[in-house]
Amino acid sequence: MSTLKWVRGVNGTLGLFAPKLVARKMRLAFMTPRDLPPRDWELPLLAKSERITLRFGLSALRWGQGPAVLLMHGWEGRPTQFASLITALVDAGYSVVALDGPAHGRSPGSEANVVLFARAMLEAAAELPPLQAVIGHSMGGASAMLAVQLGLRTETLVTIGAPARILGVLRGFARYVGLPPKARSAFIRQVEKDVGMRAAMLDVAHYQLDMPGLIVHAEDDDFVSVKESQLIHEAWFDSRLLRLQEGGHQRVLADPRVIDGVLSLLAGRSLQSRQSA
Repeated sequence: MSTLKWVRGVNGTLGLFAPKLVARKMRLAFMTPRDLPPRDWELPLLAKSERITLRFGLSALRWGQGPAVLLMHGWEGRPTQFASLITALVDAGYSVVALDGPAHGRSPGSEANVVLFARAMLEAAAELPPLQAVIGHSMGGASAMLAVQLGLRTETLVTIGAPARILGVLRGFARYVGLPPKARSAFIRQVEKDVGMRAAMLDVAHYQLDMPGLIVHAEDDDFVSVKESQLIHEAWFDSRLLRLQEGGHQRVLADPRVIDGVLSLLAGRSLQSRQSA
């Protein structure tokens, strides 16, 4: 019997009689990331990085000189997963700062969630020059959009493989681990209590996104549905939607069309700024 099948079986049975207990255990599992080491192809870029520690203990990697770009990885991700994009940005004359999210890498904490990621981006931005772009992958993209609502300022914003609705993520996880209805509801309420926000409000439909943006999603992403990208695009007036036939949830980060799209967005914004000066 597989571990997942066993977990679903236990949750399905125990969740009927002790829904709050099962919900607490699954909340802990949902918010506790694994520490996954970098792949071999990430190591050359890691060796070229400068490790920095921000005021409140957040750890980050930095490359290059020039206008600042802030990157946020996804759940159980790493800064160096953006290796191809970072190399292109540095070659184009940008300074790149990529965070270790809370409870990830060398940043402090044992648990993480979308709100903690968003607050981490705000803390980082307070210590950096004005941001030319913020780029987030998966949960990092959802956190970037939330961070803008909380006061993050950036000239442009890019989301890659990001969910539009956190409530959908919670419901998907609850179904995945086999929580019955009462335990599922208890799980969502416990997550909401921890993050300090109702899950239904963590939805791009409620957001105000005023800056130019790029939304990237691969059709074959089996982790976050490509349908989420259309919801983000519909809620974000000044955005371009780049949907790729292939790229999955991770490989899309190195796609040349994504890199070209990011550089074009930044170049267009820089030209507009010069023309209005």
